[in-house]
Amino acid sequence: MRVEKASFPEGFLRRTKGRGLVVMSWAPQRKVLEHGAVGGFVTHCGWNSVLEALTAGVPMLAWPLYAGQRMNKVFLVEEMRLAVAVEGYDKGVVTAEEIQEKARWIMDSNGGRELRERNLAAMWEVKEALSDKGEFKIALLQLTSQWKNYNNS
Repeated sequence: MRVEKASFPEGFLRRTKGRGLVVMSWAPQRKVLEHGAVGGFVTHCGWNSVLEALTAGVPMLAWPLYAGQRMNKVFLVEEMRLAVAVEGYDKGVVTAEEIQEKARWIMDSNGGRELRERNLAAMWEVKEALSDKGEFKIALLQLTSQWKNYNNS
């Protein structure tokens, strides 16, 4: 999706110049998330974005938009405890103060430190599962073997 300048309030790009970066077209999200300067990720909780954040070990601010994303948010926040929920999304209003507060919490608090540690531990589990002798590779090989055997019978 391409971001148009008209999507921003009047003067936004001028006011934020030098303080942040607005990408007006596609960006390699996975590579961005793997950069050491990234301390957190505001995500809509789509599964691809979640997996990219997990493989990078980046804590998430969960801001779901639609159906399955809301279930993913529950899973990430309440079950796995790898994200913190943004408040107000279900009422259609998320304030800048809410994002600032949660981002600071992730970066500066003891609770945020624990969240970052859980995400790093999850990252190593993901890397192990994806390794040559990991659970994912083994399961994928077993599945392809079953498919081959099914076609031969």
